[in-house]
Amino acid sequence: MLRHAVSRLSVRATSQCRPASWGSRPLLVSSRSLPVVHRNNFANSSILYKKKDKGKNATSDSELQGPATSPEDPFDLAQLQTGISTAVTRLKDDLSKLRAGGRFNTASLESLKVQLGKDSSDSFKLGDLAQVVPKGGRMVTLLAAEEEHIKPLASAIVSSNLSLTPQPDPYNPLQLNIPIPPPTKESRDQNVNVAKQAFEKAANTVRDARGVMHKRLQDMQKRRLRGLMMCARPMTKWKRPRTRGRKK
Repeated sequence: MLRHAVSRLSVRATSQCRPASWGSRPLLVSSRSLPVVHRNNFANSSILYKKKDKGKNATSDSELQGPATSPEDPFDLAQLQTGISTAVTRLKDDLSKLRAGGRFNTASLESLKVQLGKDSSDSFKLGDLAQVVPKGGRMVTLLAAEEEHIKPLASAIVSSNLSLTPQPDPYNPLQLNIPIPPPTKESRDQNVNVAKQAFEKAANTVRDARGVMHKRLQDMQKRRLRGLMMCARPMTKWKRPRTRGRKK
């Protein structure tokens, strides 16, 4: 009896000394009840790759991919515009050489080809060898740089289709006087024919430029249709390979 009373008193005393918050909680806390903290270890250092071999056998990515080719643009009409502008420029140049309204154009005289010698095959423009000076009215003066050029200049003017007859000046050995005849019906008809020929030449140049552009567009359309046909082909069914062995 005495021992039982002493044990009960000791238990009561220990229970009174414990804090009220303890209660029936275990002294040890399990790891499952603790909150789990996830950590993301981010590296700030740059990734180092192995150096590429820069020897003779090494090939760069650009070489493997090949030369970069720009895709064709069907709306790119630069080639056609260049051909048309060239034809228009030549037409203006040819028409400017015609004699319009009874006035003589000195540009047609300056553009004549002159050969200085019979044996020489080189030809020069008349404007590079002499100076053409209009003298008012119906007279044009030609001033040569050298006296040896007078005879080749006169022969080039006579052999041209300008119907001009140069005359040497009695006072200046380096000068040729060229009288301009009045316009006639024949000269006007000749100018009309020359203008028609110049127009036909320009029209042919424009037609050729359009033909080149049309062919280019047709080739692009054919390549596009070929690509669409390749994409529209039905895919062949995949057959399962046969396995060797006994059938079950």
